[in-house]
Amino acid sequence: MTTTSNTFEEEQLAVQQIREGRDKIFEQLSNVIVGQEDVIEQLLISLFAGGNCLITGAPGLAKTLLVRSIAKIFDLHFQRIQFTPDLMPADITGTEILQETAEGQRKMQFVRGPVFANVILADEINRTPPKTQAALLEAMQEHQVTAAGVSYKLDEPFFVLATQNPIEMEGTYPLPEAQLDRFMFNVNIDYLKQDDEIKVVQQTTSDYNPTIEKLFSADDIRRFHHTVRKVPVAEELVRYAVQLADASRPNREGVPDFVNQFVNWGAGLRAPQNLILGAKARALFNGRSHVNLDDIQTLAHPVMRHRILPSYRAEAEGVTVEKIIDQLLDHVPAPLKP
Repeated sequence: MTTTSNTFEEEQLAVQQIREGRDKIFEQLSNVIVGQEDVIEQLLISLFAGGNCLITGAPGLAKTLLVRSIAKIFDLHFQRIQFTPDLMPADITGTEILQETAEGQRKMQFVRGPVFANVILADEINRTPPKTQAALLEAMQEHQVTAAGVSYKLDEPFFVLATQNPIEMEGTYPLPEAQLDRFMFNVNIDYLKQDDEIKVVQQTTSDYNPTIEKLFSADDIRRFHHTVRKVPVAEELVRYAVQLADASRPNREGVPDFVNQFVNWGAGLRAPQNLILGAKARALFNGRSHVNLDDIQTLAHPVMRHRILPSYRAEAEGVTVEKIIDQLLDHVPAPLKP
């Protein structure tokens, strides 16, 4: 009985921390990041849900600063890996080297790579060949790396936040669909509003030197992960998330015509899974103990934009992934709001 009571009290404490922590987090981040509220919320939702994020945006939009600042707030070990064409898998995961022991003997010893951290910023991940990109697959999915037949567990919590530049595609290696699917969200960072940009220029050309206060710990994050998964969600909302993903898959019965025309490959099972998990985290993040329709519809774009592959006809006619997702939201009947 005591254990059950303690567990309930711990869950309630986690819910309260998430509710109260939102404003504190935004307050801390506002010291170093101007604007980008939607981007920050999506990154935090993925962090609270235990998912990885792909961040797409032009250079100079503070992607690295944002990720580093979030890691500081949660007191997490941060590592940045610059992905280049000559980067090798061992440069990420680590490698075995021959070392001499105190007894004068020689033996192979595993030296850990930069992936052994809590938050990994894979900067410009599409700059490195597929073989090196794949070195992150096991880490992202299994939270472990394998070297010479031995598996090494990564520190928990573990997140990969990868960036890619959408405007400079020469010399890049597009991420394969299997790896894209491992990312919970694809977060788009756009240019700031003019007033926000003026503020950034003023701050970065002065002696302004803000600090970030630590608000949470790794233990808090692990507790948040358990709490998020216990948030209730109505079956009709789960069905709606599944129907959104199912409607994006071409050449199936009942699929809308625009999907057959403009989509080569639709969203898989991980799409509704991440929609529901993200919706649970968003509900807590916004002070609610249950998921509503708005949570799912708001997250449809970041969850599905990297899981839908447009056809050549879509590209020729200027039909973007964003438009396809908008049409899916219009096409799939939403459950009635309570």
